[in-house]
Amino acid sequence: MSAEPHPTTLIGSVQRAMRLLEAVAARQHGAPAKQLAREAGLALPTAYHLLRTLVHEGYLCRDKGLFFLGEAAERLGSSGAQQKRRSTVSEALAQWRDSIGVPVYYAVYRDGEIEVMCVADTPGNPAVEEWADFRETGHAHAVGQCLLSQLDEKARRDHLDRYPVQSITPYTVRDNAGLLRRLERTGRMEPVIERQEYALGTVCAALPLTVGTTAATMAISLPIHQADRLLPAARQLQCEIDRLLGTLAISISI
Repeated sequence: MSAEPHPTTLIGSVQRAMRLLEAVAARQHGAPAKQLAREAGLALPTAYHLLRTLVHEGYLCRDKGLFFLGEAAERLGSSGAQQKRRSTVSEALAQWRDSIGVPVYYAVYRDGEIEVMCVADTPGNPAVEEWADFRETGHAHAVGQCLLSQLDEKARRDHLDRYPVQSITPYTVRDNAGLLRRLERTGRMEPVIERQEYALGTVCAALPLTVGTTAATMAISLPIHQADRLLPAARQLQCEIDRLLGTLAISISI
């Protein structure tokens, strides 16, 4: 049985492989092994061995003697960019949570589903507890109603075919037809207000945020005894969204 490679040998191999990846990434139109070995400061046989390994693992690809970044490396870059976008939105929500003093939610409608992507709250101002699946009860909460209001009629009906209206609280809209009438009356860029339709003792407001074909929303919630704060807080959030719209437009697809 062969001995395990020494840790320092493994670390050195990883470091050399990373230098090769960096050298390839710097060459948009590809580069041959000799040039990459020179730029990475490696002996040519070592470079050849590592390049073959990186190609085998999908981090590089070879075409006509030139090496390019492969799909695995592209996925790494995509994941990093996605994480950066997610961080941007999370930081914005945390800032608004603190400045407005309310829980703040960010959600999108993607692939036929309601997805709550980020929530910023505190122990003193907790978010609404998801006691009934948000995806299945979009008719009952401001987030879902706001997202559905941005869809066309066909997409709305498709959603309701899969997730028909059901009673959540005594204040919930009663049937699909009633919800569709309400959505039709909602202006495209108007806030959606919901009072105790999803959770008793809670009021919510959701603001539409549409970039391209993606329907999205920022929302806030408050306990019912603070209902008089809802509209002023929603207007304050709208001002913050307008101010940072450029940043959020880049981050919309997280």
